[in-house]
Amino acid sequence: MGERATAAPFAFLFPGQGTQFVGMGRDLASISPAARRLFQRADEVLGFPLSRLMFEGPQEELIKTHNAQPAILIVSLACLAALEERIGQVPPPLYAAGHSLGEYTALVAAGSLSVEDAVLLVRLRGHLMQEASERFPGRMVVVVGLDEITVEEVCWETGAQISSINTDDQIVIAGDHRAVARAADLCALRGARRLIPLPVAGAFHTTLMASARDGIAHALEKVPLKDPRVPVVANTSARPLTTAQEVRQELVEQLCSPVRWKHSIRFLMAQGLRTFVEVGPGRVLSGMVRHMARDVHALSISDAKSLAGVQAPWW
Repeated sequence: MGERATAAPFAFLFPGQGTQFVGMGRDLASISPAARRLFQRADEVLGFPLSRLMFEGPQEELIKTHNAQPAILIVSLACLAALEERIGQVPPPLYAAGHSLGEYTALVAAGSLSVEDAVLLVRLRGHLMQEASERFPGRMVVVVGLDEITVEEVCWETGAQISSINTDDQIVIAGDHRAVARAADLCALRGARRLIPLPVAGAFHTTLMASARDGIAHALEKVPLKDPRVPVVANTSARPLTTAQEVRQELVEQLCSPVRWKHSIRFLMAQGLRTFVEVGPGRVLSGMVRHMARDVHALSISDAKSLAGVQAPWW
């Protein structure tokens, strides 16, 4: 992405873990030389054929955190590269944002972090999160139909923690098994429409990830970072990151802090933005944006089919 001075009024959004599926990226590789080069770079950096795992599976290997995270990151970047091939130079957005893992993708797109360093960091991040989950087992549950204040009260009463605030009425709670079970029961009593257990072994974005946070902090000491060319809205504060030091601190703190996605989107809307372009596998983030406001244009670029539907100027 280019300099902010010529930015158009839209934001790029990049998805996080959970959007992976066997076959993702394969159609992009078949039509886009730029996407193929990115997949090859990731394979070389990691020292094993991640692209084959993405294209062919098996699913039980792809969903492992240390595989899913670099896979989602590199497919998202491949979507962006293929988009630039299709319509020419993409104008820079006013902002970029990524959900959890997607924050790394946003920082690569904004020129703060290199592709190579990002791939290695998220692979390590996945290993560290898995190790933390084994040391301190936990679970995560999506609460649908309760507001943030009510869920905060439930967590205070039970010892569970808020892991992600996705929309006004979709909030993820996490923590040790007993605390989350008590919190889920209490949410049901207070009117939650749905309680959806997530198929993960750990309590991501809670204090149970403290050892992973320490490991990432140590790794980041050796990674060169640049000031983002485009402000990246932080998961932890829902405010823009504009310096390398802010980026470094954010990547450490986000592991134990809730993803304030709703607040990030509200911040972007407060800047006058009404066009959001999700880049990467799935359509989760664009769906959340549409759920939060009706007067927005949210599109998803996730594969060859959605890419073919993009017409310049789409901004």
